[in-house]
Amino acid sequence: MNILVLGGTRFFGKKLVELYLQNGHSVTILTRGQSGNPFGTKVKQLIANRDDADSLSQVLSDTTWDIVYDNICYSPNEAHNICNILKGKTKKLVFTSTLSTYEIDGIVKTEGDFNPFDYEVRMGNREDFSYGEGKRQAEAVLFKEATFPVVAVRFPIVMGENDYTRRLHFHIERILQEQPISLPNIEAKMSFITDDEAAAFLYFAGSTPIEGPYNATATGAISLKDLLGLIEETTGKHAKISLVGGDEMSQSPYGVPADWYMTTTKAEAAGFTFSQLHDWLPTLVKTLVKELQ
Repeated sequence: MNILVLGGTRFFGKKLVELYLQNGHSVTILTRGQSGNPFGTKVKQLIANRDDADSLSQVLSDTTWDIVYDNICYSPNEAHNICNILKGKTKKLVFTSTLSTYEIDGIVKTEGDFNPFDYEVRMGNREDFSYGEGKRQAEAVLFKEATFPVVAVRFPIVMGENDYTRRLHFHIERILQEQPISLPNIEAKMSFITDDEAAAFLYFAGSTPIEGPYNATATGAISLKDLLGLIEETTGKHAKISLVGGDEMSQSPYGVPADWYMTTTKAEAAGFTFSQLHDWLPTLVKTLVKELQ
């Protein structure tokens, strides 16, 4: 197959490209050309600014694709532009969406808890919306305007050794350095997925005939209290927790006021088997602790 990946040079996007290369497919990455090309001559590279519709349209003129992956769409304007540009050019689009499309209300989320097909569209750029609302709007535009099949993959926070956001790293570093961590609710449970599994599901979403929104997360959830306990056990140090206030530097990027995770029943029914969170999370924590010590 002929694959185009927007946002494929780092983290799970990079893993996705590697999966397609390993399986003998032709891959093109589209980037701004600022972060280099980690694949060398194994892939083709197109240079364009994702936010510039004219630039994007020009570089994608006279191209056709079996599957396009859009990992870097954050607004309805960007979604509208890609729908127009890819009309007649692709057999399918896989859009990386997020758990943030769902409210944080303590209820385990199914795909039906956010329905993009009847969501009111408000056009705008990414700076006009919160992250979650931008993704909701992008989903709504894609499902209403696209002339090709679309899958929206809703990921929770993605974990991995090479996570450029360093969110799990943050907690380990703060505990190692005996610095405080501020959380609104230490009992709140969350779900996570690894970069490898995120890439595997994106591959699955593209190469099987599924359409529509799909949750994708490791099976199981963990409270922030238990996650910090894993880090304490591995480091031999006690976390300094603040449940109120705290300066900006101490605020946990996992800080949520209530349980926030989702079910993968729909994806499993389609044929994908997810890992168990507790099978890999302790190992990842140990690996990062060793690295950061």
